[in-house]
Amino acid sequence: MPERPPPLRIGLSARIFHPEPGATGIKTKTLLVLEQSVAQWAMTRDLLLLMVPTVVRDGELMRSNIRLRDYAKYLDGLILQGGADISPRIYGEEPLKPEWEGDSVRDAYEIELVHEFMEAGKPILGICRGMQLLNVALGGSLYQDLPTQRPDAAHHESGHYDRNSHPVRFVQGGVMADWFAQSNTGKVVSIHHQAVNRLGRGMRVEAVSAEDEVIEAISWEGNSFVCGVQWHPEFHTQLPVGEGLLDCSPLLENFLEAARQKA
Repeated sequence: MPERPPPLRIGLSARIFHPEPGATGIKTKTLLVLEQSVAQWAMTRDLLLLMVPTVVRDGELMRSNIRLRDYAKYLDGLILQGGADISPRIYGEEPLKPEWEGDSVRDAYEIELVHEFMEAGKPILGICRGMQLLNVALGGSLYQDLPTQRPDAAHHESGHYDRNSHPVRFVQGGVMADWFAQSNTGKVVSIHHQAVNRLGRGMRVEAVSAEDEVIEAISWEGNSFVCGVQWHPEFHTQLPVGEGLLDCSPLLENFLEAARQKA
């Protein structure tokens, strides 16, 4: 029998939970978290998923000689998962409210990851916050809060969390319009109050909200796969059939095909 090819090695950026003032036990520690749904979505294909750790600045742990650049050389691709807001200070603004200050430690860690993977020519897929991070890493900016700064916007998050959805429309001529040619439109799970404002260098719009034109997907025009979606494809397969949610298999397949070409 022919030898089975080795599985792809895909990195997943970590969510960071910082020590809580006045806490006891595990909450006094810095926690790096891999969100199960996005991991399981990626692992529906033949791959090994590895969380890429970081060291909190001024923390107790010391860096070894291993750098994020070494992960970019070893791994075949990178997924940036969702989570906390991005700090407006990263794109030259002050937070309009204290609760929108974001996580500058995670921002710096993931921006370094993005630049290292791009320099290595390895594919990157950003999900929700991950898409916003890609845009900011390339010099773009965000709306800090859609209800405040875009009062015409539809509801992009609600108390229903992963049950909140809205339709998207793919931009003709974009790569995603080709990937999703069988559907062209569909509903997506939406859990965000920030959104892309000014596009980063070399970024193009791939999809928008059909209800208010808020940017919902972007890609890089450079020579490697760098793509982000504002929605959560990992939740689409977990919700009841019949809700009209977009089949996001083409997104995962094209990302992994790009990774195979670099493996």
